[in-house]
Amino acid sequence: MGKLQERGFLKRIFAIRGMVQVLTVTFGLVMLCIIFGILNPNFFSGANNLNLLRQIAPILLIGISQAYVLITGNIDLSIGSVVGMSTMIASTLMSKSGINPWIAALIAMAACLVIGIGNGLLVAKCKLPPFIATLGTMTIARGIAQLANNNYNTDSIAKVLGEPAVQGFRDFFYYGSFLHIYNTIWIALVLWLVFDFFIGRTRSGRHIYAIGSNAESARLSGVSITLTTVKAYVVSAFCACVVGLILCAQAGMGAMDAGSSYELYAVAAAVIGGVSTLGGQGLLIGVVVGASIWGVLQNGLQFANVAIAWRNIIIGTIVIVSVLLDVIVRTGARGKNFKMTSKRNARNIILGRVKK
Repeated sequence: MGKLQERGFLKRIFAIRGMVQVLTVTFGLVMLCIIFGILNPNFFSGANNLNLLRQIAPILLIGISQAYVLITGNIDLSIGSVVGMSTMIASTLMSKSGINPWIAALIAMAACLVIGIGNGLLVAKCKLPPFIATLGTMTIARGIAQLANNNYNTDSIAKVLGEPAVQGFRDFFYYGSFLHIYNTIWIALVLWLVFDFFIGRTRSGRHIYAIGSNAESARLSGVSITLTTVKAYVVSAFCACVVGLILCAQAGMGAMDAGSSYELYAVAAAVIGGVSTLGGQGLLIGVVVGASIWGVLQNGLQFANVAIAWRNIIIGTIVIVSVLLDVIVRTGARGKNFKMTSKRNARNIILGRVKK
């Protein structure tokens, strides 16, 4: 009886769409850790493990950002610039105007959410290709980051307020710890739990998968394409803003190039973790694995004294292979039946009949 229950449990696990990819990349993550541990035993040291987790946390958050948008069948190129805009707005308000750190953070959040709403409306309402729409908002957000302090990096955020006034802000987002685990890790974990529940257990989450599977079928089933797309881009902007605040707390100042290339890191974390670039498929648990692979590669290759140029080449190759495999599986294997299958999946997802 126990074996039958175990088989039934495993069957249900493998029936979840995208779980096979997650398990595959998890195996790859374990192998990477073993290899780097053999190359340098310090890789498994307690101090390195905590620092590694703190490095992975921001990548996980921007991976969630991109995953939500990719699942709808779109893409968000503005993530890195929104990170920079968040950093510069918050740090400028603190360093020049002496505004309370938490109020400054809320103002930065409001500005970032405007970008998210704008992205959603441009893509869903104005029918702009997501690549073009978010390329434009990427440039706008980076321009706002540069203008925030008149094309200069900011002074210390404690310059006007004083170190004690900003220490709580810095501890909350980066330097503090709870149960010997850095707060940055807790923030990423809590937000992952919230957004995983939202996309996996709510009607809005089912709609996000549905429009990624087949937008027209979802629309005919009563799903608001505009509202659902806006929600996905708002989640993206929210997570990017939090990462910007983390960078601000870490550096104690604002840098105009903060978040540079983060949109690429976000794509890497999502697609390595099994989120489909074609929409309609992906699990946020996979993003955890994808972000971890990214962090382990960066950390492990650094321990192995591999030049940064080779690190970029290796990670870039992994991203290309991940996307290529997804395209082959989603289009080549299914062939002519792909479009019909996606329509049926969209209707079933809306009705809650299948697991994502």
